[in-house]
Amino acid sequence: MGEDPTRAPFPLRALGRVESSLKRTEDAPMQGVEGAPDAWIVFEDDVVEGARDLRPGDEVFVLTWLHEARRDVLAVHPRDDPTVPEHGVFSTRSSDRPNPIGLHLVEVAEVDGSRVRVRPLEAIDGTPVVDVKPVLRHERG
Repeated sequence: MGEDPTRAPFPLRALGRVESSLKRTEDAPMQGVEGAPDAWIVFEDDVVEGARDLRPGDEVFVLTWLHEARRDVLAVHPRDDPTVPEHGVFSTRSSDRPNPIGLHLVEVAEVDGSRVRVRPLEAIDGTPVVDVKPVLRHERG
């Protein structure tokens, strides 16, 4: 029989990395809107073509691999507040989780070749970027 696709490893690679003034996890706000600085996404040369249509003012989701997160955590106190009962990580935005994928809603501020400046981004310097996706807004009618 073939390999169970729910247990098989998934090929995932960094498409780029974050360049930020945030150097340590402890210095980063929990969410971008809580005072995160602008940061640069620097794309690898072989994928930069995929960013060619990004423009200042675009809203995008940046997906990162939170490389310093713990992967053995399944329950946390939301916002690291010990007075709040623990919740399963899948109902929180904790970076500590089995697959530490970060999801960041940002605005493109500048495009300079293989570099895209976004705001605000709470990811620390050196964080791998695994994808960028446009925000699609649909009117309900």
